[in-house]
Amino acid sequence: MSSPLLRSTPARVTAVLSAAFFVSLALSAAIAFVLIRQELLARIDRTVQDTYSVIRQSYGEGDVVDLMDSVISHANSTIAGDRVYQLRDRSGKVLAGNLEMASPHEGWSTLPASAVNDGEGGSDYRAYSGTIDGYKLVVGSSLGEADEVGWLVLTSLGWAGAAFVLLVAATGVAVAARGQRRLDRISGTMERVGHGDLAARIPLSRRNDDIDGLSSSVNSALDRLAGLVEGMRQVSVDIAHELKTPLNRLGITLETTIEADERGEPVTALLEQAQTEGRQINATFDALLRIAQIESGARRARFIDMDVRPILDNITEAYAPVAAESGHSLTLETSGPLGPIHGDSDLVTQLLANLVENAIRHCPPGARIVVAGRQTGSDVEITVADTGPGVPVEEHEKVFRRLYRLDKSRTTSGSGLGLSLAKAIADLHGASIGLRDNKPGLIVSVVFPPAHPAHQ
Repeated sequence: MSSPLLRSTPARVTAVLSAAFFVSLALSAAIAFVLIRQELLARIDRTVQDTYSVIRQSYGEGDVVDLMDSVISHANSTIAGDRVYQLRDRSGKVLAGNLEMASPHEGWSTLPASAVNDGEGGSDYRAYSGTIDGYKLVVGSSLGEADEVGWLVLTSLGWAGAAFVLLVAATGVAVAARGQRRLDRISGTMERVGHGDLAARIPLSRRNDDIDGLSSSVNSALDRLAGLVEGMRQVSVDIAHELKTPLNRLGITLETTIEADERGEPVTALLEQAQTEGRQINATFDALLRIAQIESGARRARFIDMDVRPILDNITEAYAPVAAESGHSLTLETSGPLGPIHGDSDLVTQLLANLVENAIRHCPPGARIVVAGRQTGSDVEITVADTGPGVPVEEHEKVFRRLYRLDKSRTTSGSGLGLSLAKAIADLHGASIGLRDNKPGLIVSVVFPPAHPAHQ
């Protein structure tokens, strides 16, 4: 089985880049070799042509001796056989020169090294052949220099390419090893989470690179997961704790009803009491299901741009008589126009109704309840303030938990889900909800973001 390091993304990227560079280098070397060789061959051709012209100019007025002397002089000055010369008469006899092979055809030709150097090998020759008053003159130059320069270029590029590939490979292995260690830490953290350790988090480096960004996102998701799991655990405990008493009361009531019926006593009042307990339990589960539905986000499909002012008016008008019957006063205060928000009008109405009902239920007679709406920058803030007993600061976050109730409120009716439902609705709308002291009393504030420009 291959090593995880070799299967890592950095190692594969390194291999691909190295292969791409090697291919590019090979193509570049081939092109450079061809261009340089062509330039060298062109220079050799010019040199041969110039030498041929110089020798040709030595022939004049039928004096072949000067022509022969010129060929002999050039042949004698040749070093290591890098140049070849030949002069033949009209019958084909060699008159001068260091080339013994038969004269090539007129014009440019390439002479094999074996034919020039008696089969000893070496470089080929570039030769030019022409006729001077019936005499055939051949001038040639070795291609050894062109071959040497060309192979020097290829060798240099080859060594440079090999060094670069080794450097890239070493760098890639180092980067891959470092990246693999970080990925191993991520994998190890996720394995711990898979085994139930929800407190495990991926360690971050100081680089703040893309892996750290991914790790931060995963850690945030793990924080959210841990919160949800803890919330579910807490909900389970709260449900068991909160419903234990009404279920016991319901069981005792039903037992009492059966005993009374056996004695022939009237049981209507007991059955009505049992019915009330059953409805309260059912209402609690309905509220829990409604919160779950809201948190799933399914209601976002019904979101529209809307004005919250009519909702404030309707809530105040509907609950003012209820508040008056409990000895409270309920008023509405708004200052200036309110910008539109994007949301579900039924859910926003439910949120405000829960807040108002909560204030009416927990405030003593004579308390003043104020529903207010105001524009705060681009946001819309809605508050429900009362002059009741308030909530201790240390309880401000806890009261939004499902089924959580203050000890002093356990003697009042309710399931402890009103503020939980309000928070679920606020979260669905991207709004923030919080509590603050009204001195005396409590202020519940909900701040809605403005409708998105695309929705306006």
